Amino acid sequence: MSFSRVLIANRGEIAVRIIRACRELGLSPVAVYSEADAQAMHVRLADSAVAIGPAPAAQSYLRGERIVEAALATGAEAIHPGYGFLSENAGFARLCRAAGLVFVGPPAEAIEALGGKIGARQIALAAGVPVAPGYNGADQGEATLRSEAERIGYPLLIKASAGGGGKGMRVVRQASEFVAALEGARREAQAAFGDATVFIEKLIERPRHVEIQIVADAHGNVLHLGERECSIQRRHQKILEESPSPALTPALREAMGQAAVRLARAAGYINLGTIEFVLDGAGRKGEASDAEAQRFGAEWMLRPYYFLEMNTRLQVEHPVTELVTGLDLVRLQFAIAAGERLPFSQEQVSLRGHAIEARIYAEDPVSFLPAIGRLALHAPPSGPGVRVDSGLSSGDTVTVHYDPMIAKLIVSGPDRAAAIARLGQALDDYAVLGLTTNLPLLRALAAHPAFVAGDTHTGFLSEHPLDSAPPAAPPAEVLIAAALIELDGGRWTVDGGRWAVGGGDPFAQLWRIGGLNMPLRLTAGDTTYQVSLSHAGAQSYTVELAGESFAISRVFDSASELVLAIVGPQSLPLLTQQRFRHARDPEQGDLLIAYRGAAYRIAWPAPLSSESLRHQGASNAEASLIAPMPGTLVVVMVSEGEQVVKGQPLLVIEAMKMEHTINAPYPGLVRRLPFAVGSSVAGGVILVELEAHADN
Repeated sequence: MSFSRVLIANRGEIAVRIIRACRELGLSPVAVYSEADAQAMHVRLADSAVAIGPAPAAQSYLRGERIVEAALATGAEAIHPGYGFLSENAGFARLCRAAGLVFVGPPAEAIEALGGKIGARQIALAAGVPVAPGYNGADQGEATLRSEAERIGYPLLIKASAGGGGKGMRVVRQASEFVAALEGARREAQAAFGDATVFIEKLIERPRHVEIQIVADAHGNVLHLGERECSIQRRHQKILEESPSPALTPALREAMGQAAVRLARAAGYINLGTIEFVLDGAGRKGEASDAEAQRFGAEWMLRPYYFLEMNTRLQVEHPVTELVTGLDLVRLQFAIAAGERLPFSQEQVSLRGHAIEARIYAEDPVSFLPAIGRLALHAPPSGPGVRVDSGLSSGDTVTVHYDPMIAKLIVSGPDRAAAIARLGQALDDYAVLGLTTNLPLLRALAAHPAFVAGDTHTGFLSEHPLDSAPPAAPPAEVLIAAALIELDGGRWTVDGGRWAVGGGDPFAQLWRIGGLNMPLRLTAGDTTYQVSLSHAGAQSYTVELAGESFAISRVFDSASELVLAIVGPQSLPLLTQQRFRHARDPEQGDLLIAYRGAAYRIAWPAPLSSESLRHQGASNAEASLIAPMPGTLVVVMVSEGEQVVKGQPLLVIEAMKMEHTINAPYPGLVRRLPFAVGSSVAGGVILVELEAHADN
């Protein structure tokens, strides 16, 4: 290597991933951090760390000059940008070069040429790479864009030229929707990327999203490393990725790979990059209408894939390529940045087995709204063919300032069926407590027959509504575990009174000696359960629950794990061992339990009072007018005193660089708008006071 110390201009799991690669290569890793990340894992693992600003990314991780200063001050000779933040910023790459620092990524000129989707589309056309019909001209006037939309025909996509992640993208199915969609796409693109430029493409219905990983050195060698399919998405953001794609034949894989290589060569690309395509899995089969054939050319009907964009950086989903090729992509990045030649040829690249990556997010699995807060427990699965990349551990916090991804779960197997089976087991073994996660959604996806059959496309979640809601009620096993976890120092509700087991209470001592039947009341959601326990010998108990009796033996117990042997009324004599992971909510004191891939919250009913009897929870209608998360009010579409109809858009808030529209849950009169455009709003505040019509 031509350098020995590397500054990592990123945070979270990718910073941790790069630090580990540095360790293997004998490089000294330097971290940077915002005020919110002072205690983060990547900071803890680095050789040194430099504070670069307040929590907002614009004041810390996006401050290129400050990051370069930190590199020079710590003696770093290279900067790895990871993904996101400044990874695709040509100005930052130039800043590194001007400071004499090695930028571990492509040249600034290549980033500039390919970073904008419009410019990349033009390079693809020149290189003979298929693109979907569309408009990518310089004239951004509304009249021109509307005219081009009519020429292309609906449905179509409006897409931001800069950035990615689905931000600044809108599907338009009819002319009446165009202006509002254009305004929304521009506004979101400006907020996320500082660039409101958009272009238009014909919408390919039910496409697969397939990307080709390319690698290029500074000596003219450009290769592809196979594909990844990323069709399972929500809001244009990937959830599951796999390699190889179940849709590609060897001939199509080679054709797409060579198209990607041509594009990279045409752009003078060096280092790792990814060319993304939409794949019409049916090869259109002549399904284009006569009007489409006349408008775009008859050959359009025969093209099975179309260039989408190029990501001039390491991808989030790079581990699936690593597992099927046996290559360490981050180490390759360092080697290329140091001027080394690729150590293999295209003929030596082979795909072995199958790999799948699932992104674990702190978010509601139904609404996809992000969750923030402290991770009471993060206990990833392990075992053969199971890899977890994460930048968080138990006790860390997910904040509103950054992407809510907790980890990436990557599994591999000898074939796709084996990988899917391993994914399902790993998801069941994954325990996250303290935050709502998308684990129920991932488990439902992994078990869905269409996914198992490989019949996937970008509209999969719309076409296949999944039961991804958390369990409505805890099973008996969880209630039994909760009672036993509380045995050694928790709070118990006994016949309406509270006292602490193990705290010197004489009844507790009698129970430990044996013979005392203890009725306990536990609450999950809105339901209260009574569990009665009796001591039956060393580490053995009899439990009465809902009129049934269970024989329990405590097999293993630690600060965060409990294993019980449970024999129920319908069980065979053979003991059934069940494993529970648990933690305590640090604020509310509730018991949190993970069991068979689901998370449960167990509380204790408060004594009845006039206040608790008067308490009424917010109705669904009221809740729909409440800010779903902290954010910024960006658009108000109504005025005080205005009559609105059910479903009418009222306002838009922006959070985590995505827009969320608040619609009227019922017809009514807008009585009050407490916040003006530009206001920062807290999660849970009422955004609109809407008086329902008398006949509602």
